[in-house]
This record gives sequence, C-alpha cells and structure tokens, in this order.
Amino acid sequence: MYGYDSTYLLVILGLVLGMLAQSGVKRAYETYSRVHTQAGIPASSMVQDLLRRNGNDRVTVQKIAGSLTDHYNPADETLSLSEGVYASDSVAAVAVAAHEAGHAMQKMDAYAPLTLRSISVPVVNFGSQAAMPIFFVGLIMSFRPLVYLGIGLFGLSVFFSLITLPVELDASHRALKMLEAGEYLNAEEMVGAKKVLCSAAMTYVASALASLLNLARLLMIAQRGNRNRER
Repeated sequence: MYGYDSTYLLVILGLVLGMLAQSGVKRAYETYSRVHTQAGIPASSMVQDLLRRNGNDRVTVQKIAGSLTDHYNPADETLSLSEGVYASDSVAAVAVAAHEAGHAMQKMDAYAPLTLRSISVPVVNFGSQAAMPIFFVGLIMSFRPLVYLGIGLFGLSVFFSLITLPVELDASHRALKMLEAGEYLNAEEMVGAKKVLCSAAMTYVASALASLLNLARLLMIAQRGNRNRER
C-alpha cells in the first residue's frame, strides 16, 4: 500500500537486540552450568533452604519439563525449576533458582511492581491479541479512531514490558543478596552467578526496547497515513 516500508528497520533492530540478548544468556548459562559449586547443594534444596532462612515457608518447589522454563507463580506460590536446574549444583542452576526465590520474596513483601504486573496480565493479554487486527482494520478503512485504539492496546504490551524490568532486576538483586548472606557460593562463584543473572536481565531490557521500537513503528505508520489523507 505504501511501497517500501522503512519502518521495518525498527522491527529488524528489535529482533537483532533480542537475538544478541538471547545469545548472551545462553552463553553465560552454558558456561556456568559446567561449573559446580564447592558446596555441592542441588538448586532445589538450596532454594528451599534459602527461602526458609528468609522466613518464607509458603512456597512449593517443583520440577517441570523443558530447558530454562524456570518460573515463579505468585497466584499459587509455586516455584518451578526446569529439569536442568532442579537437581544441578552448578553456579548457573543456583543463580537461576535464587532468582525465582527473589520473586517469591517479592510476593511475601507485597512488592508493588510485581503486584501491578500480576493484576495487569488479563488486560495485557487481551490488548496484545486485539491490537494489531484493530490497527490494520483501521488503516484499511481509513478510520483513525480504530488506528489509534489499536496503538493504545499495543501500548499495554509496552507497559507490561516496562513494568517487568524492575520486577526482574529486583528479583536478581534479592537473589544475589540472599546467596551472599547464606554463603552458598564462594567469591569466585558469586562472580559467575552475577554474570548469569546480568545476562538474563539483558533479555528483558532487549524485550522492552523491542516493544518501544514496535510502538514507534505503529505511530510512524499512523502519521504517514494522516499525511496521505491530506494530499
């Protein structure tokens, strides 16, 4: 409709950032998954002890299938560790498990960004599914209210990406503090844990930037449509 679309460069830039971030976290995880801790405590046992020491006995730790599928569900307070993490005593496994424990501590402390993110999930899911169809229908019909409604709904996804940043960064910060206080890792192993968690954090930074770039692209397309109408 518009010929060559230069705004695709923004999409490509977002994809490149995401690929670089994913490559970084994969490299860090693979490196430190081969480094076993001197303590030799499996990540599942470590995280249970870590939570107990910090006064959190409400969390259920379980093993799930997949690679790097680790997550914490604040709704039922279940901490799920992937097969490669659950029984491993590697620096990478301990760092990943401690990060999820950080989320559990956020829940216990009623950490506001985590609460906001959890509340926003249903609305964000609806917005992410409806945004692009509404946006493109508005473009095809040259009906600007629909175009900007689509942009607004996509903005919910951007908001979710942005609110995820402090949640993830704080969880990693908590994880490192708890690991250090509990003396689960020695000084050299702590350096490795920091590298794993920092590389993981970059994936969320890249995701947020990609969302912002996509939002900028939609706004540029909408403005270009306005100019075409005025000719």
